[in-house]
Amino acid sequence: MNDVTKVLLIASLSLGLLAGCAQPNPHPMDMTAAIQNAKTATDHKALAEHCEEAAEAQVEEHKKTLEQYKQHSYLYGKSAETFEEHCEALINSYEKVAKANQEMAKMHRQMA
Repeated sequence: MNDVTKVLLIASLSLGLLAGCAQPNPHPMDMTAAIQNAKTATDHKALAEHCEEAAEAQVEEHKKTLEQYKQHSYLYGKSAETFEEHCEALINSYEKVAKANQEMAKMHRQMA
């Protein structure tokens, strides 16, 4: 492998890592306004669905990232274990958020 290929590989892996660690907004809607303005059954059902989907998407995304780290750990050298631990911690955190969101969704369904 020549030097240019190595540099490109390292650059692409670094960008991939940065993209994997980026935290997209799990609540693309203004949740405060949506909750305050929820008056109809349809509003509460929409909030319930959003609550359930928001954290679940993050869990799935980090599970995919973790699999990539595990499958290609040789690319990350000594950092591979740290990356895997980081993803596992995020997965655990988002699973807790998903559980809390499910409870919130349940309350909004009862309000609907």
